[in-house]
Amino acid sequence: MKTKILSQNLLESFSELRQIIAFSVISILSFFVPFTFGHPQWVVGAIVNACLFLGAIYLPKKYFISLAILPSLGVLSRGLIFGQLTMFLVYFLPFIWLGNLILMIVFSRLIRANNPMSFVYGVAGSALVKFLFLFILANIYFNLEIVPKLFLTAMGLNQLATALAGGLIAFIVFKIRNLKAFKN
Repeated sequence: MKTKILSQNLLESFSELRQIIAFSVISILSFFVPFTFGHPQWVVGAIVNACLFLGAIYLPKKYFISLAILPSLGVLSRGLIFGQLTMFLVYFLPFIWLGNLILMIVFSRLIRANNPMSFVYGVAGSALVKFLFLFILANIYFNLEIVPKLFLTAMGLNQLATALAGGLIAFIVFKIRNLKAFKN
């Protein structure tokens, strides 16, 4: 009986350690890719969105908020993606965080284990919701003359394209990781 409890506690400890390692790796990537590279937005955005999708797959929801915030802090810290317009990004920060969180939550609710089509629907659905949320907000800000027209593109179709590309990257990583786990 004690051996069973001990082995169960060890498994839970390993599981928690794996979560911490996964969170650390995904967090480092999601912050440092925008901070280090900055451009082009479609590459950086695709990698960041892949990190968000992978976080939604491999991490419990308690890590979602931190992961949703880190990429935009990397962008803001670098201050180069929008150049002189970086200050306008501050108006979007809470909404970008919320958009990232929405992406992760919608995706995690739509995917099912061992169903590739649910992965596709999850990526498409969550990317569309994030895109609509940020694009509507950008239009409101633009119509109120808070931000320049550039943000309609940056918070519009670019968001949709980078989220879809990030979903594809996440799918490839997910499949490769599962293939390796199956071989071991």
